[in-house]
Amino acid sequence: MTTTLNATTGPVTRIAKSDASSITIAGHDLCQDLMGKRSFTEMIYFFATGRFPDIAEQTVLDGCLVSLMEHGWTLTSIITRLTAASVPDESQAALAAGLLSVGPKYAGTMEGCAALLLDAAASDQPVEEWAAATAADHLDNGKPLPGFGHRVHKPVDPRAQRLLEIAREQNIDGPHLRRLLALEAAVEKHRGRPLPVNATGLIGALFLEIDIPLSASRALATVSRAGGLVSHLVEEERDPMAQTIWKLVRENIPYSGEEL
Repeated sequence: MTTTLNATTGPVTRIAKSDASSITIAGHDLCQDLMGKRSFTEMIYFFATGRFPDIAEQTVLDGCLVSLMEHGWTLTSIITRLTAASVPDESQAALAAGLLSVGPKYAGTMEGCAALLLDAAASDQPVEEWAAATAADHLDNGKPLPGFGHRVHKPVDPRAQRLLEIAREQNIDGPHLRRLLALEAAVEKHRGRPLPVNATGLIGALFLEIDIPLSASRALATVSRAGGLVSHLVEEERDPMAQTIWKLVRENIPYSGEEL
């Protein structure tokens, strides 16, 4: 479902077309074949992979997307609320502003974890050997280990536990997930105490197991978080908090008086 260059006619797209009476998406009639027959999760999977998911893939993807939707007071939710107060009646601007903070540090960290697992899959190292070497490399050199640990959820991330349960309920137990769990064990052994996999680590592995390409992983995280930010937009209109946030910053971050 990509746009390609045709030597004779120029660029072509496989994604969609529309005319006066119909919309066609990758060969499927939107109104007759998709609306009321396919869920939003199925369509997201279809757009990312070019095929519809089976029930196990759909269930796992849905669990991943739900797990990322909302996490309380985060940069994304605060930015969305402040923007909503600054440009009222422009909900798309507030939503977009919040989503701009989705990246390699917040919500999008499954990319880094998935990249580690893909590198492992491309190597000839046995799983346990790779896990031990990777744990030592990151821990001994102070390198962040994407998909591990959490500043709030200790000793374990409950979302990661539930995602693992969902995967096992759906008989999803492939090589990427096994590598991730081997790495978790190797990290604990190397540092002498646990550093459990978090939700984004599980999602990085599970996306690979259900054939979500690495290039789509952060985009899917962004789609999920957009759904959660809708609640902040609605609540900010009903019960405004942005001015309170602004007041707290003014009152609690003093001017130092020092030169720049």
